[in-house]
Amino acid sequence: MSLRTLVSIALACVVTGSANAATNRPNLISIVTDDQAVWSIGAYGNAEAKTPNMDRLAKEGARFVNAFTSTPVCSPSRASFLTGKYGTQLGITDWITPKEARNGTGLPPPSVTWPEVLQHHGYRTALLGKWHLGEQQASHPTNHGFHYFYGFLGGGTTPMDPVFEVKGETQKIKGSEPDILVDEAVRWLRENATNSFALSLHFRAPHTPYGPVPAEDLQPFEKLDPTIPHAAGIDQAQVKTWMRAYYASIHSVDRNLGRLLALLDYLKLANDTIVLFTSDHGYNIGHHGLHTKGNGWWIAGGVSGPKRPNMFDTSLRVPLIVRWPAVVKADTTVEYPVSNIDTFASVLGMLNIPAPDQWQQEGGDWSPILRGKQLPSRDALYGQYDLHNGGLAFMRMIRTSEWKLVRHYHSTGLDELYNLADDPGETRNLYGQAKHERVRQQLQEKLAAWQAAIDDPLAEQAKSTE
Repeated sequence: MSLRTLVSIALACVVTGSANAATNRPNLISIVTDDQAVWSIGAYGNAEAKTPNMDRLAKEGARFVNAFTSTPVCSPSRASFLTGKYGTQLGITDWITPKEARNGTGLPPPSVTWPEVLQHHGYRTALLGKWHLGEQQASHPTNHGFHYFYGFLGGGTTPMDPVFEVKGETQKIKGSEPDILVDEAVRWLRENATNSFALSLHFRAPHTPYGPVPAEDLQPFEKLDPTIPHAAGIDQAQVKTWMRAYYASIHSVDRNLGRLLALLDYLKLANDTIVLFTSDHGYNIGHHGLHTKGNGWWIAGGVSGPKRPNMFDTSLRVPLIVRWPAVVKADTTVEYPVSNIDTFASVLGMLNIPAPDQWQQEGGDWSPILRGKQLPSRDALYGQYDLHNGGLAFMRMIRTSEWKLVRHYHSTGLDELYNLADDPGETRNLYGQAKHERVRQQLQEKLAAWQAAIDDPLAEQAKSTE
């Protein structure tokens, strides 16, 4: 009997005789943007971005200021977000290319997602937008916890007039992608307002290409002279052009977020609906002389490329905002360090749903923080990235409040050590300095122990600090 079958049986047993078990539980809307950095949001200190609705969520809920992703690219990050497992545990270590998807790479059938657990507890579930976790039937969203799917299975589609899967058939839909997705979200929410529901809304914005976007989203930034990173050798005019287009794409999401929040108010669902807003990873537009994310490329010195695999905080740090008026005190700032690997446990914790014993996930439950409780201190977060598309890298990371160690396996001279307390911008690599040998060794021991605990394929190499 397969693991998935065992988990399904266990879940069914939990809810047997309680068909209405979820009726007194809150609803959930989980919103994931694509490639959105913390630094792009007003609530996180950006005075130039126009994000009034993202800012509203933060003002009315909890804003996490130390939230990170386990892998700074799309597919493995999304897999971790849904399952509570790291990419190497699922066989998804880089973004899934169209060829890989056609050949069967995707979320493996034994995986258990938190939408699947919610589904077994009486919630109506839907995914609108991006999947990027496989295109074969075994990896389809409807086989991983979603009653309904409306969106695209691959890594991207056009920002205007996108091609979506609608009722199992692909078709081009006229309009801007965020507008189309929220139109469908409005329809679905109206249809399911009397049920306990969990809606996952996964925008492709602000992923490249940033545009075209509707004129109302572009207009606020047409005359903006945006603040850009101070990185030697970057083409400042080009970076400013990218920045304006990036902000416009984000505005198209924020405008539609306002429509969604207005609907919750109209349906009188706002008080008992958790709205969780985040992104799959961070982003760079000139930061560290790079463009895009963990598989970004150099843009300094008048060149575009080659790849610069990285685990800088700008690539790893994500926005995380949770509005839950019935429980969460407004305008809360959460300093506690969290990772998107924690989402599985934390969603179940918020909804007071037990995790299936047969599914061993790796994350921690931060939901008690939302209820005003304290958690034991967390001494480290971990990350991994095995790049094989357009380059080759095998990276592992440990991050504490003061230090970050990044190991580059199967290579020499690339390992990194940063003192985040003194150098939060990660501009000075201290790995080779003898005076930091003890810190480096202590971090390496913790990193190696974590790698062994998750059966990391690189666990043996982790025993060496050289």
